[in-house]
Amino acid sequence: MSDARLQVLGLTKRFGKKTAVRDVSFTVQPNEFFCLLGPSGCGKTTILRMIGGLLVPDAGRVLLDGQDITFDPPEKRDINIVFQNYALFPHMTVYDNIAFGPRRQGWPEDRIRQEVGRLLEIAHLTGYEHKYPRQLSGGEQQRVALLRALITRPQVLLLDEPLGALDLKIRQQLQLELINIQDDFHITFIYVTHDQSEALAMGDRIAVMNQGRILQIGDPRSIYEAPVNRFVAYFIGNTNLFDGSVKEVAGQQARVAVPGVGDLWGVAPHGREKLRPGVSVAVSVRPEKIHIARTAPAEGAWNRAQGIVQDIIYLGVSTEYIVRLNAGHTVRVFTQNLRRNGGHDAITWDDQVWVYWRPAHSLILPD
Repeated sequence: MSDARLQVLGLTKRFGKKTAVRDVSFTVQPNEFFCLLGPSGCGKTTILRMIGGLLVPDAGRVLLDGQDITFDPPEKRDINIVFQNYALFPHMTVYDNIAFGPRRQGWPEDRIRQEVGRLLEIAHLTGYEHKYPRQLSGGEQQRVALLRALITRPQVLLLDEPLGALDLKIRQQLQLELINIQDDFHITFIYVTHDQSEALAMGDRIAVMNQGRILQIGDPRSIYEAPVNRFVAYFIGNTNLFDGSVKEVAGQQARVAVPGVGDLWGVAPHGREKLRPGVSVAVSVRPEKIHIARTAPAEGAWNRAQGIVQDIIYLGVSTEYIVRLNAGHTVRVFTQNLRRNGGHDAITWDDQVWVYWRPAHSLILPD
């Protein structure tokens, strides 16, 4: 028997002629913070609803601690769900909203009072017991919804874009609180989001989805640094993509001919055994890996190209340069703002510049 907390095995779900989820499988370990990440309509919420018992799959199984729960109703699963719209009872106080589950399970009122008080303290909501949802901010309402789901200590907590409706500052604050609460409660979280920065910040592992399929599962660093294909590279963070064909393979590296740019050396994080001359590929390089300068770098040690600065965007901690290469490609470059004056500040609009980066930072991806 597997020691996984949750196993999803070959789940498929169709709505009429549309297949929303296609043969999806993954496992989630006890106490893991697992993120399902992908664009709107990719099937991640459909998976969450099948896990929670709100939808019945057309094929596949869901196992909780080795027990098949595929066709069990929601109330028979030790799984709770937190939605984006909070779903609080408007006629109940904060205290009664949180106490709703334990009361249905027959907890003694003294135990409920003690546990609600402890949870309110953890969530920085002490003193809010007698307030109603309409008297709370969006962030406070989401905390209450989270506590209501946590108080009965489910084995798995499903979270369907719970921070999506909140302002950036509140969202970032609650991200940290969610991580701390999950760590404190030792509960398995499965978190659905379309926000890649949210998934990178919170997830122990991330499953990247598109068109009903899981394309890659891994920890945040491996997903970002070694994407399996161009979709994952483009969806996770920012990247520059060059289309070309393999010209030469030399050990761990390969040389790719990019029309109008020239030859770019890079490494293939996946499928290196399939690289051979003539194969079409994409070369991905992250904007923060690229250097920008007026003078040309030494030949041989760098991938390099020349162009003109088309735009400059000040982002506070960094500056983004949009460089139009002589071949017509557009390259994005991120540089840290380490000093008030000097350095890259000397580069301005319409300047002729070189962009260059290490071959190790060029990722060769299947086309």
